Amino acid sequence: MAQLPYLVYEQGLPMSSAAFKSLARELMSAGDAKLLDFCTLDPEPADGTADDAQSNSGGDAKAAYSEPAKETSSAFINSWKEWERSLRLNLARGRAQKLKREQHDAPVFPESAVAAAKTAMAIDSPFEAEIFLDNARWNAISSFAGSDVFSESAAYAYLLKLLLMERRTAFNAEEGLIEYQGLYAAILGEHK
Repeated sequence: MAQLPYLVYEQGLPMSSAAFKSLARELMSAGDAKLLDFCTLDPEPADGTADDAQSNSGGDAKAAYSEPAKETSSAFINSWKEWERSLRLNLARGRAQKLKREQHDAPVFPESAVAAAKTAMAIDSPFEAEIFLDNARWNAISSFAGSDVFSESAAYAYLLKLLLMERRTAFNAEEGLIEYQGLYAAILGEHK
């Protein structure tokens, strides 16, 4: 881990997440390497398996999110998945409030996830809200990883940060705004 490039969210990718997983698998124990598959941006992939599927960050509150994600043997991964689950459920609740729809319960912990969702809901620009959310994710990942750069948690955190960086490179502000405006107009049209 000490020989890997330092990651900064706003900078370019030093390697792909796939390249890092391949490298890490060679250097980790089989059990720890298997947990790399659970390092995803989705707290519980739709098919119930760990994969690299990256759903939208605000995520629809899928039924799977009503229950905590399946626990792994990694406290880091479990903390990350619960943080992301809480964030998504609180975002869904905020969206339901805005649309005056039925609201489902959302976790009140971790507090940083709840606060991030609340702040993001107050941001007018969808693009800026996504950037804010990914920065909040980045900070949560860093806090869960701790300071031991030689631990498995550091490798899992590195992978998650690479996934966030890949996600950021996929953003296109202009196309995103056009898509958002179209979706928003469609939603408003349905509720008139």
